[in-house]
Amino acid sequence: MVKIRMWPDNGARPTAKLPPKPAGKNKAEPKKDELPGPQIQEILSELNSLVGLREIKKLIGEIYALVEIQKRRQKEKLPVEPQVLHMIFKGNPGTGKTTVARIIGRLFKEVGVLPKGHLVEVERADLVGEYIGHTAQKTREQLKKALGGVLFIDEAYSLARGGEKDFGKEAIDVLVKGMEDNKENLILILAGYRDEMDWFIESNPGLRSRFPIHLSFPDYTVDELLAIADLMLSKRHYVFSPGSRDELRLLLEREAVAHRHNGNARLVRNFIEKSIRQQAVRLVRKKEVTREELLTITREDILQAKLN
Repeated sequence: MVKIRMWPDNGARPTAKLPPKPAGKNKAEPKKDELPGPQIQEILSELNSLVGLREIKKLIGEIYALVEIQKRRQKEKLPVEPQVLHMIFKGNPGTGKTTVARIIGRLFKEVGVLPKGHLVEVERADLVGEYIGHTAQKTREQLKKALGGVLFIDEAYSLARGGEKDFGKEAIDVLVKGMEDNKENLILILAGYRDEMDWFIESNPGLRSRFPIHLSFPDYTVDELLAIADLMLSKRHYVFSPGSRDELRLLLEREAVAHRHNGNARLVRNFIEKSIRQQAVRLVRKKEVTREELLTITREDILQAKLN
């Protein structure tokens, strides 16, 4: 559920007299500069082209709409409040968290929330040092790299897993201060497994209010994994032969359950890349190869990918 604080913490809502409507004018048509530009449309199209993630797309659409309407309210001198857009991403690996974070950065750049919109992806080792003072230095360096864009911390819960003397807590303190010091120049996204991220947020009550937007990334269904496989092959200019896609379905039905925490799109990518290599091994032995053979991934290639 998306929760964006629009009013002061004391619950009081700002009041303002609405400007009088111009006499003798009908409802104004949207100005050209109020309509999504081609780059915004392209980014939203890229988001919508992702397989699955229906709720994620819906919530990002809501955030985008809110940002745009706040800009229009500001033009009309209506009261607006600074928006808190730091986020928590919960989900297993391969569910699209990094891809969505990158799209959000680009989208927020185009709507004027961020000046650069680039993504800096880090994990515990990039933030936590080996001696007193080292952690603060490393964390500030990553914050500096991310200014103007998105700092994406994968497996963020690991920062709170050590004991009282663990330097991970120091990294959290520096991150919180960095968020406060760069309110209009940085968006922080903390990502990780669902249960671990829930524990992480509960272990530090101060974080919950600073991260009002929580997005849950579900595991892909087998049909969605097959759709991802189709896209991956299409982008590489390959196609499935009759029967090879069915073989991949059977394989995914078994492997997706066995590799719940390491499956999803990463599992599919691994199989597709292995299958392409197996096709190459099969074809390189032939003196003459047709165009169709170069394009086609066979059932044999899928089976060999499983064995290797």
